[in-house]
Amino acid sequence: MPLVDLKEITKQFEAQLILGGVDFAIDQGEKIAIVGRNGSGKSTLMKIASGVLEPDHGTRMAQNGITIEMLDQSPILDESLSVREAIEQSLSELNNIKTEYERLSAELVNFHGNKELIAQLADLGNKLDFHNAWNLTDQIDRVLIEFDLLRLQNALIMTLSGGEKRRVALGALLLKKPDLLLLDEPTNHLDVYMVRFLENMLKESKSTLLIISHDRYFIDSIATRTIEIENGVLRSFKGGYNLYLEQKAQMLESMIKTHETLVKQLRGEAEWLNRGVKARLKRNVGRVERIKQMKEDAKKNPAIIKRVKLELEREQKAFNQTESINRKRMLFDLEKLVVGIDKQLLINPITTRVLQQDKIALVGRNGSGKTTLLLTLQKILTPLQGTLKIGAENIGFFDQHRIKLDDSKNLLETFCPNGGDHIDVRGHSMHVYGYMKNWLLPKEFLDKKIGVLSGGEKNRVALALLFSKKYDCLILDEPTNDLDIPTINILEEYLQSYQGALIFVSHDRYFVDKIAQKLWVIDSAHNLSEELRSYTEYLDDEYYIAELENLATENPKESKPEAKKQTTKFSYKEQKLYDELPRQITAIEEEIRVKERCMMDEICYNANGGLAALHESIQTLKTDLEAKVERYFELEERKQNGTY
Repeated sequence: MPLVDLKEITKQFEAQLILGGVDFAIDQGEKIAIVGRNGSGKSTLMKIASGVLEPDHGTRMAQNGITIEMLDQSPILDESLSVREAIEQSLSELNNIKTEYERLSAELVNFHGNKELIAQLADLGNKLDFHNAWNLTDQIDRVLIEFDLLRLQNALIMTLSGGEKRRVALGALLLKKPDLLLLDEPTNHLDVYMVRFLENMLKESKSTLLIISHDRYFIDSIATRTIEIENGVLRSFKGGYNLYLEQKAQMLESMIKTHETLVKQLRGEAEWLNRGVKARLKRNVGRVERIKQMKEDAKKNPAIIKRVKLELEREQKAFNQTESINRKRMLFDLEKLVVGIDKQLLINPITTRVLQQDKIALVGRNGSGKTTLLLTLQKILTPLQGTLKIGAENIGFFDQHRIKLDDSKNLLETFCPNGGDHIDVRGHSMHVYGYMKNWLLPKEFLDKKIGVLSGGEKNRVALALLFSKKYDCLILDEPTNDLDIPTINILEEYLQSYQGALIFVSHDRYFVDKIAQKLWVIDSAHNLSEELRSYTEYLDDEYYIAELENLATENPKESKPEAKKQTTKFSYKEQKLYDELPRQITAIEEEIRVKERCMMDEICYNANGGLAALHESIQTLKTDLEAKVERYFELEERKQNGTY
């Protein structure tokens, strides 16, 4: 029997039919992705499957006793709790099971052979096994680290941004491991490193999954089945995004000729994805085997690790030196440009150029300074040091907040501010409706105010407006946010045919691989490097090098005879420092908490020199805290190893 079985489900909102008598069953162990245009009914289907939304007609059946959890677009958390407390609270039931297991285990000592007690222990043990709940504290720490929440673990939920709250809610759900886990756009607000961690967690999870996502690599990596919703109809395809494309193209080929253009698009997309996947597999298979072998060889000779790591790094440098010199027009010239905000350095000196027809993806972790660099290139922000020369005459900019849209105007006023109903699109006169259709915006939107549109619809309008004008350079900050896959495909077509320069920020690996010819990578040391590989290749190499470094630190001295441990005691100063550091660390943590609360209070932060001064003070405290914690662990390790 399926975990959840939906029969002849119909759902309508006002005059719009969303689901028209669909059947949908979710079997145990499946990992299902739902795709379709925004507004097609993806979230509606998920909510009906979860039981939080009633259909107009049809029936929903679910197995008795199963646990179902859903990550919504706007998760509800207890605002009075800290980040760690919120995650721990969500896991209270699992902690209770573990406590009961330990109690019964102790009781079994006095009632040896009690079958009823043994059966209860087995049942509790199975639950702990399914949820992998034997070491929840370690797992919480791992989630906090991977989702960049460790620094916020003591911050109150009410002080977090929307993206941070979603990461807290997502982390809690991953650790709860319900029987059925439903995730609506789980990769939103995650950088590529967080997405990789999420992928690995979901692959290892025993939970059955139902996922809505526009991240095509994510779908391809996770999904065992892909569901498409279109015009109220549900279709099921085996496998992830790649197989979905192939099967959809085959299905359309058997239909009337009006689908020829769409078939061609799907075929092209599938071929592009296949080329990339096969190339990566061919390129990586040798390295995977090499790393496996090194894990064995390293026990005998750790020098092998260093040698192969150097080979990888040399290969990268050689790859990046293959770019030929061209004489295209220079649009941006950066000379020792230092990027930052409020005197806080984000990117070390950059010396590079942007030429006509360059397509550059700016990538790095959240908070690394990507948006700040984009704003600096437009002279909205001033660089901390260095020079910036701009040769571009017309620069088009798309930002995450759609600042160029006026919520009080309708679409016709937005596209034709001087009246009429035609628009000049790169030298061609087009009716506004005809142009809007290219961006999947229906005719009835013409009279709608921008303010009543959804986030995805506003993004489509902003992009359509941007591409109706002529620019010699486009700067795009997260252009795929809130877009469905069909709209992202349209955006990709425009960008692939675009003849000007393009600089963009995106966490969508698929989008970056498809559009970018060059990467600007900001690393953890605030350095920007240029890469001519695809983003996936760069991330794979980065992962392999990290693996090698981990191997090197795991067995750094195994090829040498083991030295005798020294038993020198702490000096008087070291012992005093060891005793005082916990108190100092606690005091700094409390001071940081006080200042972070102050940043939320206008009277408080004005009394302390303003937001910038308060932020700088917090960063100084965090640096001091990190140094003290590191020193304490160093002393603690010596004490534990007996070398104190």
